[in-house]
Amino acid sequence: MKHILFIDQLSKLTLKKDTSLMIALTLKANQIPTWLLFEEDLYWNNLREPLELNVYDFSGSIDPESYYLHDFRLLDKKRIKLEAGDIVHMRIDPPFDLKYLRFLWILKAMKKNGIRVINDPEGILCYNEKLYAYEQKEAMDTYVGRSSQELDLFLNKLKNQGLDEVIMKPLDLYQGIGVEKVSLSHAPRFFLEKTQSLQGPVIVQPFYKEVFKGEIRSIFFNGTELGNILKIPRKGEFLANIARGAHYELVELTPKQSHVCQRISKELLDKGINLIAFDILGDYISEVNITCPGLLVEVSSAYQMNLAKKMIDLI
Repeated sequence: MKHILFIDQLSKLTLKKDTSLMIALTLKANQIPTWLLFEEDLYWNNLREPLELNVYDFSGSIDPESYYLHDFRLLDKKRIKLEAGDIVHMRIDPPFDLKYLRFLWILKAMKKNGIRVINDPEGILCYNEKLYAYEQKEAMDTYVGRSSQELDLFLNKLKNQGLDEVIMKPLDLYQGIGVEKVSLSHAPRFFLEKTQSLQGPVIVQPFYKEVFKGEIRSIFFNGTELGNILKIPRKGEFLANIARGAHYELVELTPKQSHVCQRISKELLDKGINLIAFDILGDYISEVNITCPGLLVEVSSAYQMNLAKKMIDLI
């Protein structure tokens, strides 16, 4: 069985803590044939022959104390044949735009050749990472749309609950991009501007001050909990994104949080979604990350254990 990780160009990645590269290095360290595939080399045809891909070998190491990556570099490019049972890991970062959609279509076609894709492109196509979280009964109050009239009704309900601030964010971006905190009084005007700039629906939710204490990132693979960290925003900030300066520490899920994550993981596993990164605020699931789940290096560092090895054991 060969593993091919379909990833962004290295120049777009933070090499020392990239989840995809950690998985690749761990696979290779376990003597599993593993290569990297970039978007210019992704293709499919319907000839009745095995697909052949141009892929890259690589080298690097995982620090045994910090679990961060060192000296990652590309090596030779070679051409390999894909065979039934080989695995392609879909590891392209969002945004979920037209280019991303095209990649999913091609990967879906590759399944006809007996290739397994993690996460399954059909599963990614069906489930928006944010909306799927908000569909859960454990979700926080949420408005998604671009109707000012419906927004006003939603804001009035929040006002009656004694809330005075909301979060507005895009439906299809990542790492806290486009997420802003707005007072209820300024929300209608800001909402109109944001729907126009995004040319589409906007997510509006109550601002919960619990976020100052941190938001949990919990990683599951094949329905099994790999590990969790608490992402704590910088002082005076509300975004609990490590890419935006938040720090992290080891945390355990409560029984309630664990039960919800287990339930969702099993539901999505039936749709071919193996790897999930949950974001959890209090008892609310705030995001179900399935496009390119990350922070495996940080969670491994917190646990002092290479969790990519545990993931590989579960494949």
